[in-house]
Amino acid sequence: MTAQPSPPLPRPAAPEPVTPAPGAGRVLPPPATPRPAGPGPVERLGSPPRGILLLGLAGTVLMFLGSFGGGGIPMRDPVIGNSALSFWRYGHGAMLATIVIYVGLVLMVWAWVRLGRAVLARSAGGRAVLTTAAVWMLPMLVTAPLFTRDPYSYLAQGALPLAGYDPYVVGPDTMGGIFTDNVHFFWQDTPAPYGPLFILLAQGVVLLAGQNVLLGVVLMRLSLVTGLLLLVAVLPALTRRLGGRPAVALWLAVANPVMVVHMVGGVHNDLLVVGLLPLAALLALRERFVWAIVVASLAMAVKASAGIVLPFLVLVWAAKLSGGFWSRLVRAGVPSVAVFGVVFGGATWLTGLGLGWLPALSAPSMIVNWLSVPTAVGQATASVAGMFAEEVNSQAFVDTFRFIGALVMAALIALLWWRGRNDPRVAVRNAAIALALAAVLSPTTLPWYLSWGFCLLAMTPWSARGLQWVVFGSIWLMIVYFPDGETALYVPHYLLACALAGVLAAVSLLRPDPLGLRRSTPSPAPAPAPAVTQPATGPATQPPTDDAAVRG
Repeated sequence: MTAQPSPPLPRPAAPEPVTPAPGAGRVLPPPATPRPAGPGPVERLGSPPRGILLLGLAGTVLMFLGSFGGGGIPMRDPVIGNSALSFWRYGHGAMLATIVIYVGLVLMVWAWVRLGRAVLARSAGGRAVLTTAAVWMLPMLVTAPLFTRDPYSYLAQGALPLAGYDPYVVGPDTMGGIFTDNVHFFWQDTPAPYGPLFILLAQGVVLLAGQNVLLGVVLMRLSLVTGLLLLVAVLPALTRRLGGRPAVALWLAVANPVMVVHMVGGVHNDLLVVGLLPLAALLALRERFVWAIVVASLAMAVKASAGIVLPFLVLVWAAKLSGGFWSRLVRAGVPSVAVFGVVFGGATWLTGLGLGWLPALSAPSMIVNWLSVPTAVGQATASVAGMFAEEVNSQAFVDTFRFIGALVMAALIALLWWRGRNDPRVAVRNAAIALALAAVLSPTTLPWYLSWGFCLLAMTPWSARGLQWVVFGSIWLMIVYFPDGETALYVPHYLLACALAGVLAAVSLLRPDPLGLRRSTPSPAPAPAPAVTQPATGPATQPPTDDAAVRG
């Protein structure tokens, strides 16, 4: 049987032509994928812990308010001296102002310790720490000097050359005037022990401030804060090179009460040094050696103690050269000395005052306090000798042990220098240790002197136990002077209270509520546990105590 062919399928009709609408002939692109929103202001600021930020801010605001009655207030206050608020400066008003300062300090320290817990638990990063510290410092920018009267000396030393006097030969009492009236009596007849660069800066501040002493203090503070800005800019990169954690370094060096209250609120020219030295170290590690020597020389033109870093920077330079050690040292040392001579000589020439400040470096040795280890040993030895002799020349004991301390300091710094000859990072770390040794083994030690080396040591790895020691030392050094700038180093019961406060703060860094003040409320008996338990999903809120949390 033959198959019949199937009928052809009907062909589909051609579509009718359609006249496109105007503009419809273009092929439309696919709908764009919405871009993720950029970081908001909170994210850019690092989400600072709000409660901690506000707690510390409340503390610095209270210190700001109390400073005009209990701080290093000017003798003739143009703000409240003749107003209805003048009671704040005298009698019970001044006592109340001092209490307000201490309450604010407690709040600020409490906030700093809590911020440290957040950093160790990694719930607060570097941006959060930096934002928090910046907010805390805002009231400190316009406060009266706290725990010191040094800025008045700075202003007087800047006014002396403008009045035709050599600040390296005479003291402020030679000139008289509003600035001299506010200088502490101990420094009235003392020549300036600071380098030519700082004298130039002080002259500029006085030119701008005129005879307005409070404006002069604020302008001096703003000028010195440039050192803090340098430190903040350099810290992340240098910390990574030295093996530390930037968030921890910021918490230690920038948010520290010593920085916020002493360095910024108190106005100390050491603030320039703590910015210039880390910059010099970073430049050296990046093999920009000439600029490193330039910056370190500028730091020495502010304070002579900064010159301790220069031989260590020469080691960093020499480590990058080829050949034997002594050959490399000469090839790095000769240009370093030449650069130093040009920079330092130029700064000296600009002032027109010569090198008269070098003899004036002995001025701080007039301070006799036991924060200096050699001075403390000399005083203790004199006290023991006084038990067995009727007349004891205590100053002779102090001078003898200061001389021994200088020899020990020189030997230890030389040893640190030698041990850093093969590794640039070790050389930088040893330079920081050398600065710390210089602070405690010099004839005179003041709390802010320890900032010279600590600004670099903060960028190195730290153990949790080491951080506790830093907290103790920071709190104790913070309050061994009274808010008006007078020393409290010979008030035993006050020092004991300072030490107890430091211990409490140090312990609470790793163990919240160390005194057990939080009472737990009784809860009903728990239900029987299920047969299968689920693992915990959230991180622990207790700050880790291992060193890994610190080193990163």
